[in-house]
Parts: sequence; C-alpha cells; structure tokens
Amino acid sequence: MLSTSNIVVQFGAKPLFEKVTVKFSDGNRYGLIGANGCGKSTLMKVLGGDLEPNSGDVMLQAGARLGKLNQNQFGYEDQRVLDVVMQGHMEMWNAMQERDRIYANPDATDADYMRAAELEAIFAEYGGYDAEARAGAILIDAGIDESRHQGLMREVPPGLKLRVLLAQALFSKPDVLLLDEPTNDLDVETLRALEEGLVAFPGCAVVISHDRWFLDRIATHILAYEGDSQWFWFEGNFEAYEENKIKRLGVEASRPHRVTYRKLTR
Repeated sequence: MLSTSNIVVQFGAKPLFEKVTVKFSDGNRYGLIGANGCGKSTLMKVLGGDLEPNSGDVMLQAGARLGKLNQNQFGYEDQRVLDVVMQGHMEMWNAMQERDRIYANPDATDADYMRAAELEAIFAEYGGYDAEARAGAILIDAGIDESRHQGLMREVPPGLKLRVLLAQALFSKPDVLLLDEPTNDLDVETLRALEEGLVAFPGCAVVISHDRWFLDRIATHILAYEGDSQWFWFEGNFEAYEENKIKRLGVEASRPHRVTYRKLTR
C-alpha cells in the first residue's frame, strides 16, 4: 500500500536517518515510536509527501488515497468548520473553489465557462454535491455538535479543534491514514471513539503517539527508532515491543510475549 526504499534525510553533517526501507500494508496499524527529536515526524512528512528525502523513494499504490492529520490547529481560524473538513479532499475542494471564482467573475469569458463545466464534472466525480452532508456526519461522529458546523474555526474550543482536523483527514475516505499525535487534547470519550475507529479502519494507518496505552489498543505493528540511525520493526503492539526489547537486552520479561521482528536496512 505504502512503502519506502533507502530513504535518507540529512539536515546537517550527520543524517537524521539513512537507508530506511519499509513497507506498510493494507489492514495493518503501525505505531511509530522513538525519543523526541529522533525524526518520527520527519519520517511522517516524508511518507505524506510534505518533505522530499535527500535520496530514496516513497511509493504509494496506484489509485490509493492518502489522508493526513494537519498539526496546525489554529491555521483555519477564519474558515467555516464544514469547509475545513471538506479540504481533506483537495482535488474536490480545488475544483469547487476554481468553479466558484469563475461564476463570481462578471467578466468571465466563454472559455472560462467551458472550464467551469469541466470543473463541475470533476466536482461531481468526487461526490461534491453531497460533500457537506458527508462532512457533517463525520463531524458528528467526532463529537462536534451540529450547531458548530456552520461557524468559524475560531469559535471552536481548543480541545475540539483537533477533532475537526481528524474529520478532515477522514473526509476523502483514505486508503492510507497518517496521524501524528492524534490523542493530544482528546477527552476519554473521544479517545475511545478514535481507538474504535482506527481498529475498524480497513486501510493502512501509521500513527505517532507517546500514549503507550493507546498504542497497546490499536497497533498491530511497531516501527521503533532505537538510536544510532537504527530503526526496528516489530509485529505486535507496544507491550509486545517492550517485552521483546527487554529480551534482546538480556533481561527476561515478566510476561513473555511471542513476537517476531527484523532489523531495517541501514
């Protein structure tokens, strides 16, 4: 579904990480863990196409859609909540915006209107005519009351803004979901709903989180940075990873857990 080949990212004299080759498969949920500053978010940006690696390749399966959690909770303050969610499908959103600019232009030409007709077709192809209804349903599932949907993001309390951005990430019905610290500022009820949603998610999810209990409940695999440009791959949740790490360090785990792992190529 999503894979990398010999990824290298270097900001200074020493690479942040090098020759990372990994495959993320459909139906699995991957916890991406490691110490602060080790490059987890950088790797996530590379996976999402927001940062070009110095070398290596990122491959997304043809036709697959990518959904990403936007970390800028205050980047949409003057925009309507429903519009923020619909921007999760940028092709549809851009077609709608360009079409509306043409219709609003009193000096539009025949060529402009022909372009508008093309954009209408694109908008319809991506389900634009029921987009607001779909966005509203996702917001309600995320715990955002309908009374806030037509309002501006600045009117949404800080604790709820991340839920709106989670709804944005889900709006395009992605095949691959990238979530960087999705549990920040979530109350217990919303956290449980997120866990249930991820467990039921049929595609591939890659999640950065410092919440070990969250990872225990949702992760099927762990990708862990353990220092010295070394990334390790584990089949199992966070608890399984910890127990395996203890065994590798020569200390018997108190609750043995059978798990396989392999060392990634450096």
